Amino acid sequence: MENQKIAKIFDFIGQYLAIQNIVFKPQAYQKAAAALDVLPIDVQEIYSQQGLRGLEEIPGVGKSLAKKIEEYLKTGQIKYYEQLQKQLPVDIYQLTQVEGIGPKTVQKLYQALRVKNIIDLGKVARDQKIRNLPGFGVQSEKNIIRGIAIFEKQHRKFLLGEILPLAQEIKAKLQNLKEVQKIDLAGSMRRKKAIIGDVDILVASNQSRKIMKAFTSLDSVVKVWGTGLTKSSVHLKTGFDVDLRIVKENCWGSAWQYFTGSKQHNIVLRKLAIKKGLKLNEYGVFKGARRLAGKTEGEIYRVLGMDWIPPEIRTNQGEIEASLKHQLPQLVGYQDLQGDLRVYSNWGEGKVGIEEMARTAQKQGYHYLAITDQLKAENQNLLRKKIICQMRAIEAVNKKLKDFTILKGIEIAIQKNGQLSFEDKILEKLDIVVVSAQSFFQLPRPQMTQRILNTMDYPLVHLLAHPSNQIFYKREPSDLDWSKIFEKAKQTHTLLEINSQPARLDLIDENIRKAKKEGVKMVVCSGAKSPQDLAWREFGLAQARRGWAEKEDILNTKSWAEIHSYLISHEN
Repeated sequence: MENQKIAKIFDFIGQYLAIQNIVFKPQAYQKAAAALDVLPIDVQEIYSQQGLRGLEEIPGVGKSLAKKIEEYLKTGQIKYYEQLQKQLPVDIYQLTQVEGIGPKTVQKLYQALRVKNIIDLGKVARDQKIRNLPGFGVQSEKNIIRGIAIFEKQHRKFLLGEILPLAQEIKAKLQNLKEVQKIDLAGSMRRKKAIIGDVDILVASNQSRKIMKAFTSLDSVVKVWGTGLTKSSVHLKTGFDVDLRIVKENCWGSAWQYFTGSKQHNIVLRKLAIKKGLKLNEYGVFKGARRLAGKTEGEIYRVLGMDWIPPEIRTNQGEIEASLKHQLPQLVGYQDLQGDLRVYSNWGEGKVGIEEMARTAQKQGYHYLAITDQLKAENQNLLRKKIICQMRAIEAVNKKLKDFTILKGIEIAIQKNGQLSFEDKILEKLDIVVVSAQSFFQLPRPQMTQRILNTMDYPLVHLLAHPSNQIFYKREPSDLDWSKIFEKAKQTHTLLEINSQPARLDLIDENIRKAKKEGVKMVVCSGAKSPQDLAWREFGLAQARRGWAEKEDILNTKSWAEIHSYLISHEN
């Protein structure tokens, strides 16, 4: 729903004008923001049915602000708001979310300490710089620190892997209601973004009242932000918000497309519709009063002269142009992997034995699995013996299995200079050798890049794991010259991993797309330490799809024989 987005914009404008001591206008914007925030009907629906006059009748809006709402609905932005943002280098909206901080306080903190955002505020508060300002003190500084902690807890975003199972659980509960005709996830969840702010669920039904009551009464709900016949919003015990929207079944396709987004993607679609003399919204595609499409997503895109676009790439980064030319990529599918090339067992960091990991993988449809434990020993002689013992254990399990192969592998830590502390005689005995940075993650770009390049030059190195070394909320990605990394990977036939662990999802989608363009081969691996972790492949495949990867770009969509042939071409 656009109501809350426009409300935030109006609230920002009101607070900005309050700082400038402009009379009357701040109250007008803030009154309109408050009205929009609780309005039970979407402004887009009002505008579609009643035009500008309908917007003017919203309490607190009037003619001037109605035109700004119309501007947003047509273009996705308000020019006046954009101008004010450039003039004021302060995130007023974010700062005033901290309890006890209003527009005037924001102005004082900016003038005295150059506080622009919540990060700046936290730093000056912890450095005890606020307490000495006129009108402040030790207690007010402590209150600000406490307010920041509450803000960060309330506004935390979630990993896709954390939030998706919980969203699917809610969907399953609602799906059992007889009043539900169709139900599915929408928003950034459906687009499979790595980081999710909240959950959007869409339902098709002619009987919304019972569904809304069931939704707002779920055991996991701790607060109901608002409820109506077409939309309800709740806050869950787990800390995130869920919005449920209900539409008529004949609007399912257009609503699903609209509420899936992204915003930028939808703006371009609306402009494209206007050029064709059409109107596009969540109720369908219209030519005048005649409705041309809306029951399915495919209809929406087809009326606009386009192919259906997979949700993962609806980002306005070339997918619309490719669709119009009927040149969209055939994205790798969620069932296309034939095996996993990086898995741990209880010989290393894993939680269960080799056989249990293998049998679980086979039940999931895999044909091969690489055990790549980070084996360690006091010296090379003991390490060699340990590797040989594990290889024999793998051979013994392989004899028990039919139509499945466990591959012998290892994961090695890259040293600071890019060297490997393993003898070739050991590595030659293995099917696959994985390397990864385990330390020195933030070396300067030239040094960090050369370190990786040196490693990839080893003929017996096959796979670079989690190439950028990022961990969401814990570690920033290493600064690498990706053009050189891609060039070396292609030259040496080194596979780059798309790590499926929810906290990693590394490579990022942008680099996947660049690697694909350069002809670099990638693999989607789970890094699983338990049988349950093998299911992480969904997140890695989603990341691959967001990077426009096709089946031919992901090498473990092929048989082990085909992968082996690709790898040994560099060894020789």
